[in-house]
Amino acid sequence: MKEPPNFLQRFHGTIAAQDRMRMFRQKPATIWLTGLSGAGKSTLAFALEAQLIALGHACYVLDGDNVRHGLASDLGFAREDRRENIRRVAHVAQLMNDAGLIVITALISPIREDREMAREIIGPDKFVETYVSASLATCQSRDPKGLYAKARSGEISSFTGVSAPYEAPDAPELRVDTGTLSPAESVAQIFSYLRDHCLETAAQPAVHTARA
Repeated sequence: MKEPPNFLQRFHGTIAAQDRMRMFRQKPATIWLTGLSGAGKSTLAFALEAQLIALGHACYVLDGDNVRHGLASDLGFAREDRRENIRRVAHVAQLMNDAGLIVITALISPIREDREMAREIIGPDKFVETYVSASLATCQSRDPKGLYAKARSGEISSFTGVSAPYEAPDAPELRVDTGTLSPAESVAQIFSYLRDHCLETAAQPAVHTARA
């Protein structure tokens, strides 16, 4: 990873993390959804976002396809490009967490080493690796974008699950089996984790805590 020039420094405001937690009634976290194309990552991400917003919680989805329209529009799908895509998304998620938001990412992120890099950038206390599990056969049967068919015909190269590997998480914080659970049941499982670890049910007045 390229180091920033030594003349740059980090600046910190006077608003502490606790101030933002009181304001938003939540502990910031990044729900990092990983899984094969067609496993249901985007569907779950946006459904979870809608549920959280309806309850008054500040959150945002960083969807892999959306990111590649702007932040990562210069990247392809080679190994190093995928890693750089994850690095960029992780830094954006970390900034959003610093602002007090809950972030939900939906990226295939197929390599364990790259997901561990994201964990280090975001912070192990905020990173919630969530394996959206579905068999390759199930994902191929859904094939919402027609990508598996194109990959098998040779129109798409380096496609995860067909011509590129997917390394399933060894010990994710959450595993959601979308091959057996409905979307509503899957979202409920993730929401249950957030409710237990990140969400407050009653609003508290913000108290400003200045830092030296």
